Amino acid sequence: MDEIPLRIIKQDGNREEFNRKKLIRGIQAACTKRPVSAAAIEEMVSQIEYDLRDRGSEEVESRQIGEMVMKKLKKLDEVAYVRFASVYRNFQAKEEFLSELKQL
Repeated sequence: MDEIPLRIIKQDGNREEFNRKKLIRGIQAACTKRPVSAAAIEEMVSQIEYDLRDRGSEEVESRQIGEMVMKKLKKLDEVAYVRFASVYRNFQAKEEFLSELKQL
């Protein structure tokens, strides 16, 4: 049985097809020089994709995916989590960054 295409609603309202490779690249960037295996990243992305498809909706907001990634990275590697969060949340000041670190 063919999978239903999953579309992502970007922050600007545009829609694009879910791109597994793009998600992997973003997580890999956060995990650079961290003790996180490629297999762990693949598993994380598989879990996220499964959870998204299990919702039964053909569209999901990119914000939801970002939150899912951060939740999983926080458990896997806190440094990778902070790296991802700093890009995802677009920290503009060191205080925002420090606030995130204090929450860990």
